[in-house]
Amino acid sequence: MGKDFFISNDKNLLNIKAIKSFIADEYWGDGRTILDVEKTVKNSYCFGIYTLGNEQIGFARVVTDYIYFGYLMDVVIFERFQGKGYGKSLIEHVLQDSVIKGLKTIALKTKDAHSLYERYNFKKIGNSPLWMSIDKQKLD
Repeated sequence: MGKDFFISNDKNLLNIKAIKSFIADEYWGDGRTILDVEKTVKNSYCFGIYTLGNEQIGFARVVTDYIYFGYLMDVVIFERFQGKGYGKSLIEHVLQDSVIKGLKTIALKTKDAHSLYERYNFKKIGNSPLWMSIDKQKLD
């Protein structure tokens, strides 16, 4: 894939209506209102992926304390852009971001994307069918 996109942390670029519309159709987003999405964006460290013409391709957010823990949530690529590698690019960018890279633990929940996240060193947590993490915390 050529560099036909860019990723930004600028929340002003986010298309909240498109994010809400996509998330509302997912098993984990049922019932979210536009106000819910606005509030989650306001209170999270967000990433948008866009075409060079500024059309939003996808979204991800991390709920974090900016030192120890981050919870990766709402990783989405809008339907017409799926299957083109944008999701992998977005995840790679998020994990290489200086804030996220410095966290001791990054966790997520997924029902159906374990193999995708395993590529990025996420491991299942205990017997949970949903929880995964990258844990760099030293227990010396």
